[in-house]
Amino acid sequence: MNILILANKVPYPPNDGGAMATYNMAIGLANAGAKVSLLAISTPKHPGTPLSFPKHFTDLVDVDTVYVDTKISPFAAAFNLLFSLKPYNAVRFDNTAFHKLIESKLSAQKFDLVQLEGAYLEAYISTIRKHFGGLISVRAHNVEWELWQRAAANQVNLLKRWYYSLLSRRIRNLEVRLLHQTDLLIPITHRDESHFLSMGFEGKTFTSPAGYDLEKVSVDDKTFDFPSVFHIGGLDWLPNQEGLLWFLSNCWERILARIPHAKFYVAGRNASKGFVERIQRFNGVIFCGEVSSASEYMRSKGVMVVPLLSGGGMRVKIVEGMALGKAIVSTPLGAEGIDATHGEQIAIASTPDGFSDKVIELLQSIDYTIEMGQKASVYAKSAFDNNVLTKKLLEFYRTVSEK
Repeated sequence: MNILILANKVPYPPNDGGAMATYNMAIGLANAGAKVSLLAISTPKHPGTPLSFPKHFTDLVDVDTVYVDTKISPFAAAFNLLFSLKPYNAVRFDNTAFHKLIESKLSAQKFDLVQLEGAYLEAYISTIRKHFGGLISVRAHNVEWELWQRAAANQVNLLKRWYYSLLSRRIRNLEVRLLHQTDLLIPITHRDESHFLSMGFEGKTFTSPAGYDLEKVSVDDKTFDFPSVFHIGGLDWLPNQEGLLWFLSNCWERILARIPHAKFYVAGRNASKGFVERIQRFNGVIFCGEVSSASEYMRSKGVMVVPLLSGGGMRVKIVEGMALGKAIVSTPLGAEGIDATHGEQIAIASTPDGFSDKVIELLQSIDYTIEMGQKASVYAKSAFDNNVLTKKLLEFYRTVSEK
């Protein structure tokens, strides 16, 4: 089967959840027997060319990219606000050169299916339809409008709350348009599937969790820094910023009162100077910035925290942390799509006291931390093997393409 994947970011290096999900999807489908081509938008945040990818990837996947300057422009944002009904988030990815690349690819090569990695590629469907008569699939990393709705609800600044609410409504309209123009829906969680069905999607759906390459995973459960807590994720993403500040303001001092020597490591890309200064005001916080190897960073630390209050979809970093044998404390929202057993394979808490207590319980016993990490690794290997998940997805694609 010949599959064309379109992505609004270059997924290598796979240093955030979205990039990792796209990277693993492409290589997993290729390993399962599909002939895969990837067209990706290179942006200031996620730059790259085909030469950026490792040889083992380009041996399996044909890659091409187009650079698009997606930096936020105050003038363009103001113009969009006043004279458009489209969300500025998505408009920044609508680019003539990428339209032409899609047209060229579809004209030169026969494909059985085109897969869109997310809602912000909706603008390209018209170009795809002009040059392709087959099935279009949208892989929904999350319910994007809900992310902004939650962000608005948690925002204390009234102007930002109004703007986030406006974005949420515009993105919902975009997602509804997307659902009415595509044939297949590939949500990452069953919860997201239910949301999209309620928004009017009438095609076939297949829930496919974000997978992880488990073949190269090794668990080292005895040499990590203890007692320590860590977080990793894109630090320019509003839900991560919001969750970290919630954890530091409501949980961390309580944890330090019980575990005075505990350290909290924070890693991630694109943190602003102001945000770094805010988190470093708290005792015991060590800012690591962008790390060269997420897996090595995670292996070297103790308890992983995912204090997510807004956002959606499934946190790929939790899957990676579980696969690496890390004990994880998450909010219910952070653990969406991960059906692990609370208290055994993951700890879940929704209140500051409950979240603090779970972290303290783990930091008081390295044996319990190791035990939960080991159970998490077993669960991840049974539920999130990328090769198994993408093979099932490819079988679904083949079945619907034959009808």
